[in-house]
Amino acid sequence: MTQHPPARVALIIPALNEELSIGRVLASLPAGLYSQVVVVDNGSADRTAEIARAAGATVAVELRRGYGSACLRGIAALDPAVEVVVFMDADASDVPAEAHALVAPIVAGRADLVIGSRTLGQAEAGSLTPHQRFGNWLATCLLRLLYGHRYTDLGPFRAIRASSLRGVGMRDPGYGWTIEMQIKALQRGLRVTEVPVSYRRRIGSSKISGNLGASIAAGCKILWTIARHLSGAEPRS
Repeated sequence: MTQHPPARVALIIPALNEELSIGRVLASLPAGLYSQVVVVDNGSADRTAEIARAAGATVAVELRRGYGSACLRGIAALDPAVEVVVFMDADASDVPAEAHALVAPIVAGRADLVIGSRTLGQAEAGSLTPHQRFGNWLATCLLRLLYGHRYTDLGPFRAIRASSLRGVGMRDPGYGWTIEMQIKALQRGLRVTEVPVSYRRRIGSSKISGNLGASIAAGCKILWTIARHLSGAEPRS
């Protein structure tokens, strides 16, 4: 069995009012995997940042609301020596130990971007709402039709080679972030794969999936992002 040298892996966790879950998430991170853990406080009104600091994470603050804005701030806080970047939600819906499966194909030189697919894995009952499942299905079908690549999920739990992340030039400040990365990966010829991941009911209230109106707005943003990239235009930062 070929042995690969350990890579410097960083974790970015965007967080907004996640004091009920962030401590549990950080306590569950696999030992020895990450050289840097960045929690991005996206303007929380609770103790999210305080709990994250107490757990040993680096806390970056991004007051401009938006999932993509938080991710971009996390990228700016990375150690330049980092080789692989993992993104994970702060609500305890992802299983932190499964990050090894995301990182392994990159370290082995088989992939540049690895998406954690909740569709291929085990999703706890009630963790994915019907409108989430439909939105995922619609978006991935469009990507297959337009770009010829079969994604099964737009899941936020993912890993990307740091040099590839710099190369794709992420810009979307909102919920178009995940699909922007997946589209740009295809446009730039990155090696992309998916691995099955588990998905649990989140701790605390959802900003998107638990709110039908917000889910529709996020879905429209995802479709708009597909249309913008198909036309060759970049989303505004």
